[in-house]
Amino acid sequence: MKTKAISLVLFLAFVTITFVSAKWDKASDNKNDILIQSDSLLRHVVLFKFKDGTSAENIKKVEDAFTALPSKISEIQDYEWGLNNSPEGLEKGFTHCFFLTFKSEQDRAVYLPHPDHKAFGDVLGPYLDDVLVIDYWTK
Repeated sequence: MKTKAISLVLFLAFVTITFVSAKWDKASDNKNDILIQSDSLLRHVVLFKFKDGTSAENIKKVEDAFTALPSKISEIQDYEWGLNNSPEGLEKGFTHCFFLTFKSEQDRAVYLPHPDHKAFGDVLGPYLDDVLVIDYWTK
């Protein structure tokens, strides 16, 4: 009986270790490891509130500049955007939602300081009243 119990415990430990190692891959072995969740995607959600009086022409310039980023930054796996359409009235002035997908935190780490992303910030800056950014791993 003890042999069966020990075998079961060892089997469960093996399954747990196998599951954990399959779910997470490490990008490095140092103290500040960046984890790559191999069964999930990293979503980067960006909401913009434009300054009062920003012209439709200048908002279009911002939309076009953001839409150009995926063709300039290969780490962006997928991209979409749209305008708020919620009937709830809870948008707090945020009108634009941009939705980017990355395969890893390392890809996002390349994107954030990327010169083309920084140049986009220069286009956006004069018109931006507020920004909200949320990143999450898909389930």
